[in-house]
Amino acid sequence: MSDVNHVFAGFGFGPIQAGLFAKEARDSGRFSEIAVAEVDPALVDAVRGNGNRYAVNVASSAGVEVVQVDDVLLLNLSDADDLRRLRHALGRATEVVTSLPSVAFYARGGETSVARLLAEGLSVGGAGQTVVYTAENNNHAAEILERDVKAASGSGAGLRPVQMLNTVIGKMSQVISDPGELARRGLAPIAPGFPRAFLVESFNRILVSKIRLPGFTPGIAAFEEKEELLPFEEAKLYGHNAAHTMLGFLGEACGVPLLSDLRDRPEILTLVRSAFIGESGAALIARYGQHGDPLFTPEGVRRYAEDLLLRMTNPHLADTVARATRDPLRKLGCSDRIFGAMRLCMAAGIEPACLAVGALAGLHALSAHPDRPQTPVFDVLRRDAAVGVEAFEQLLAALWGDASSPDERIRIAGLLERAQPRLRGLTEGVTCRNK
Repeated sequence: MSDVNHVFAGFGFGPIQAGLFAKEARDSGRFSEIAVAEVDPALVDAVRGNGNRYAVNVASSAGVEVVQVDDVLLLNLSDADDLRRLRHALGRATEVVTSLPSVAFYARGGETSVARLLAEGLSVGGAGQTVVYTAENNNHAAEILERDVKAASGSGAGLRPVQMLNTVIGKMSQVISDPGELARRGLAPIAPGFPRAFLVESFNRILVSKIRLPGFTPGIAAFEEKEELLPFEEAKLYGHNAAHTMLGFLGEACGVPLLSDLRDRPEILTLVRSAFIGESGAALIARYGQHGDPLFTPEGVRRYAEDLLLRMTNPHLADTVARATRDPLRKLGCSDRIFGAMRLCMAAGIEPACLAVGALAGLHALSAHPDRPQTPVFDVLRRDAAVGVEAFEQLLAALWGDASSPDERIRIAGLLERAQPRLRGLTEGVTCRNK
């Protein structure tokens, strides 16, 4: 396939779609058309009213740069004419990106679901081959989308050659909608007069599954293909995401609004660094060191952790504690982020004592959340009273149900019990824990 005249189609116009995929497609100069479906009609109207042009604020260690991206057509899925345009674009698309809140959205919406529209688009039109990048922060997003598209098409019969690709996106991003913050920080809105701004970091090392379509040359050349992506997905989840969530929970315990405020708390950064390098990083090396990738070596993990901690606490990115800690029930899942990293460590014979401090801070945060399970242990946590192993085990059982064994929960409960004095030591004092 020629590397010119590619056609890009996307679903969901958030900061990753706008500041990564659509931007890289436009920067490449290889796409004759870039069209993105979006369910927010006000956002569609704002960008189209600005001549199909939008702004992205890009944060580096030196400051924030405003980047303008041209010739990206947003399409309103509830508009019949736009829906026809999207179907036409999908029929000719060589590269498609799904960037939705979760993989659960693939099959939602009946005749206008992502899966149904993709099934229709991949069975007609002039594109010979198509790759679909899935950017939903799920290690099996590509497999889930492939299943849903096949179901929508009737077992996949009649589809042109297509490959669904998983992605590892370590690029941090957010949407800023507070007018005071927009003005105070001088951020450019997505379009003039629109009350939202995209803020992304300059980091751009994005990993994707190895493309196996014969002769296919992607129009977006900025991504790094990997023969096996799962090790890097787990490094993202149990390294990057675990550390980010730990910082958030500890920041909440300290009553600070921004992750960058933790630069003034070196003892917290030391704890998170130790959890990252000495615990989850060491466990990842034990599991994937034989693959030969430089990441899964002591030096590779150290560089990964040091770079991430600087980026996560970048004052120009100004990532919020609220964003890092949102949806705590999911982030404290048995196989998610912190507890998943703890279980990975235990399987490798590594005691995750530092991760346990972050997990305990997360349980304190969850104790005040309306979605918490109904268990009296949360009342004890809210009073900052000491909790024993048995009570922690009951709490974990309420959180996870049958997703873990009693023996495993008891081991983790013991770590949580022993983490209590350490967490109190980190969060005591006039600068910490808003009562």
